[in-house]
Amino acid sequence: MKRRILLVDDEVAVLLTLKAVLEINGFEVDTAASAREGRLKLRSHEYQMVISDMRMESEESGAEVIAAARSAPYRPAVALLTAFPLAEEDWQELGADRMLVKPMHTRLLLEQIDRLMESHWKDSAAITLPEMKPKPVSKKAAATKAPAKGAAAKKASTPAPVKAKKVAAKKKTVAKKIATRT
Repeated sequence: MKRRILLVDDEVAVLLTLKAVLEINGFEVDTAASAREGRLKLRSHEYQMVISDMRMESEESGAEVIAAARSAPYRPAVALLTAFPLAEEDWQELGADRMLVKPMHTRLLLEQIDRLMESHWKDSAAITLPEMKPKPVSKKAAATKAPAKGAAAKKASTPAPVKAKKVAAKKKTVAKKIATRT
């Protein structure tokens, strides 16, 4: 399952840069260039995380996006992206789970997003709503499940440390490419 993020920011350069960085690192990313567009996308799509700039078309734009994300039935993690840091109690009062301050080093940004998504997923998994409980699999269905073939079998059999090294190497390559562009 891809991790799906909605980025909301009125600065096109920020949107495109963050979108590229996140997609290179395995996220599926939608963008919105205004709070209004962000609220519309929140109603028509489902996201695991919403990252919104605080100040866009008005001072309250970010708060409007956060409120819309909080009222979404699928309960995404919410991060506030700003160049003007707020006190912790202020951004938490707005309903954000985390504040991300721009500009931010790519590695640090990715680490914070991963941690937030993981902690938010754990918190959401603790809620025992009927639609969130896994469906039981019958013994017959489990026995007849076909084993993985081809690339899926290779991926499943690759040890975790090898996967981690491959991911780290890919991230270094991407970081070098991004660094040479700026």
